[in-house]
Amino acid sequence: QVHLVESGGGSVQSGGSLRLSCTASGYTETKYIMGWFRQAPGKEREGVAGIDSDHLTSYADSVKGRFTIYRNNARSTLYLSMSRLTPEDTAMYYCAFDPRPWSFTLLEPGQYSHWGQGTQVTVSS
Repeated sequence: QVHLVESGGGSVQSGGSLRLSCTASGYTETKYIMGWFRQAPGKEREGVAGIDSDHLTSYADSVKGRFTIYRNNARSTLYLSMSRLTPEDTAMYYCAFDPRPWSFTLLEPGQYSHWGQGTQVTVSS
């Protein structure tokens, strides 16, 4: 069973930066996809960024140029570097995992079989 633990959330002012981390355990292969999703109160969960086994990435239009997703397979850790944050980025951020090596829809929640508990990101104006 894959277990995901997110960390790095917090409160920042508009224009600030944060880096989220997600450590995965219970899976030793390197062929898998991972992604970051977020959900604000009253809104649906949306895909923020995803990365496949070849380190190909996909981003939501709203975060392109501001967020960077990357992974360290040796540490079984996924990261999301976020800069130029705005109040619209305020949400609970979730890490997701699936053992398939690639996907054409990295930002679709249905592609993922395992989810973390989430870490809160709050951006004040």
